[in-house]
Amino acid sequence: MHILVTNDDGIHSVGIKALADAAIRRGHRVTVTGPSSQCSANSQHITLTAPLLVHEIPWEGANAYSVEGTPTDCARIAPFIVDEPFDYCLSGINNGENAGSAVYYSGTVAAAREAAMCYIPSMAVSIMRNADDAMRAHLADLAVRMAEHFQHIQLPRFALINLNAPAIPPEQLKGMKLCPLSRAYYVDGYEKRVSPLGQTYFWLTASDTSEVPMEQPEEDSDYYWLRRGYVTCTFLGSFTDFNQECGSLLSGFTEV
Repeated sequence: MHILVTNDDGIHSVGIKALADAAIRRGHRVTVTGPSSQCSANSQHITLTAPLLVHEIPWEGANAYSVEGTPTDCARIAPFIVDEPFDYCLSGINNGENAGSAVYYSGTVAAAREAAMCYIPSMAVSIMRNADDAMRAHLADLAVRMAEHFQHIQLPRFALINLNAPAIPPEQLKGMKLCPLSRAYYVDGYEKRVSPLGQTYFWLTASDTSEVPMEQPEEDSDYYWLRRGYVTCTFLGSFTDFNQECGSLLSGFTEV
């Protein structure tokens, strides 16, 4: 396959390298397009009023490009950089889970969604914070194997796979759960402050912590299972019963 690898943490992040290296190890042609800087929580932001500067960078075994734009820009522009069409897009590995309501903010998920909108089958891949190289490598290999499995399975347009993993050693993973997004929302807020110049401003309180406080996740949701040591898989699409329709397609991936 010709696999597009992108992300929102930046072209030099450890997660995007793990994903690209896993695809290269399994013999795929890989093109990497990543934002030149950290672009988390950019959602589906597209650059409209500025040029997109693209710089080719060295990458063993792949063609790689640093894009001065958003994650969505990276997915949209990729088919214009190379001649051969893409068979699959893998976005990640994000440093931090993209479960529940996070999928609506995530640049990682947005890049995968943009690829799906452009008729490229896609998957967003994320892992909880404090993961090490072995955890990322294991998840990257799982993601590539799933991409191989889904290459010829036609999902509805705009649909994508959202894959998340806890940050625990691979041998401690309990398996994979097909599950819906949690509806639990964030309960962070804003602190009112005054600058040395006497200007009033507000500071997002969650930006000072490694974890954003949130409501209690529902049973059987993605957050529920992630916190119990399972890899979670959610099919994101426009149908409320989409996960149930696609559950049989995961045959062979219940053990991770």
